[in-house]
Amino acid sequence: MKNLCIFLIQLIAAAALAQPGRPGTFPDGTAIPQWFSDTSKIDLASLGTQFVLTKHGVSPDSNVVQTAAIQRVIDEANATGGGVVVVPKGTFLIGALFFKPKTHLYLAEGAVLKGSDKIADYPMMPSRMEGQNLDYFPALVNAYGVNGFTISGNGTIDGNGLNYWKAFWQRRKENPNCTNLEVSRPRLVFIWKSNDVQVQDVRLQNSGFWTSHYYQCNNVKILNVRITAPHEPVKAPSTDAIDLDVCNNVLVKGCYLAVNDDAIALKGGKGPYADKDAGNGSNTNIIIEDTNFGFCHAALTCGSEAIHNRNVVMRNCHIENAMRVLWLKMRPDTPQRYEFISVENVDGYAYSLIYVKPWKQFFDLKGRKDVPLSYSDHISLKNIRLKCEVFFDVNPGDSDKLSKFSFENLDITAKNDAYDKSVVQDFTLNNVKVNNKMVR
Repeated sequence: MKNLCIFLIQLIAAAALAQPGRPGTFPDGTAIPQWFSDTSKIDLASLGTQFVLTKHGVSPDSNVVQTAAIQRVIDEANATGGGVVVVPKGTFLIGALFFKPKTHLYLAEGAVLKGSDKIADYPMMPSRMEGQNLDYFPALVNAYGVNGFTISGNGTIDGNGLNYWKAFWQRRKENPNCTNLEVSRPRLVFIWKSNDVQVQDVRLQNSGFWTSHYYQCNNVKILNVRITAPHEPVKAPSTDAIDLDVCNNVLVKGCYLAVNDDAIALKGGKGPYADKDAGNGSNTNIIIEDTNFGFCHAALTCGSEAIHNRNVVMRNCHIENAMRVLWLKMRPDTPQRYEFISVENVDGYAYSLIYVKPWKQFFDLKGRKDVPLSYSDHISLKNIRLKCEVFFDVNPGDSDKLSKFSFENLDITAKNDAYDKSVVQDFTLNNVKVNNKMVR
């Protein structure tokens, strides 16, 4: 009881340090900018002229694809100086929409943008998927180079993904080694080269592929967003909730994430020379806080297409049913560095607390003779109370170098309580209890 009381006091004190107005420091010791403490919501009235779809000739008919009609409203808003496209109550069936500079999206209570399940409604074009720039299908909602873009309101963007999921599993049945890109599927939201982005309050659900993908963006806030895709009875494959791909300064706060893949995945490129490709890059200064995780393959994942992630904090979160809390995917065909990553003030249940192993799916050195080295260092788990099946699921490959791991104030209940400190150089444990036994 005494140890539990001490743990709770430490947890409360640590949480207090993370409250607005007390931004603190990133894991590498640099100051967290005050920007991260400003979680004020975007007000509809501040977004300029309101372009309500039904007042511009668009009917809430869920049986007719109205992509062209809604795109005309977006284009009109852009041409007349900007404003917000308002989706009123009702269901609007769409393919790919493209927002323009000075335009925004607002979904009223009861409003649904529902994705067409015909891939022809998503014309292939230059894009980014799985750590590579290529021609691919756009998302339902796209914003390319739209600084200040916002998605807000209490409505829903629904990917209507069932037929895409069935097609994927049929293909996987025919060819167990098929890639994720072999079955044509659209994402739900794709935002590219856009700064000062805010997505708030909406529901994003049933995506055909990744749910929300941010590529080469700076200063992104994702606030009180609910993102879901089922893992039964039909699994929604590759429906990552939030994919951050070469992004800097990102706040995810007050969200609920439950999908049949990773909840938050940090990406940025893959391949033996990925660090030389100008289209790839780092994710830096990422904070995930006050967020609940339902079923997911991992709450926080580095990879599987990532070359550098630095200053990543996940704190004050509850895990309902994750396969892993922290997953470091060590890809042996890609040079990687995951550094200064902190998971703190977390409770709940996950199959594994931490999972670090080689990720060999679709391994391809593309003729390179040597295997690139990958590094994970300054990884911190602190103030965690968790029930799990496996405490320490870490088995790096020969090209993976792990160092400076720190576990502090952990209270873990695990069926498999084994751990091997030798796989990490400079591994410290302070007040770590597994199955009511202190470990060192």
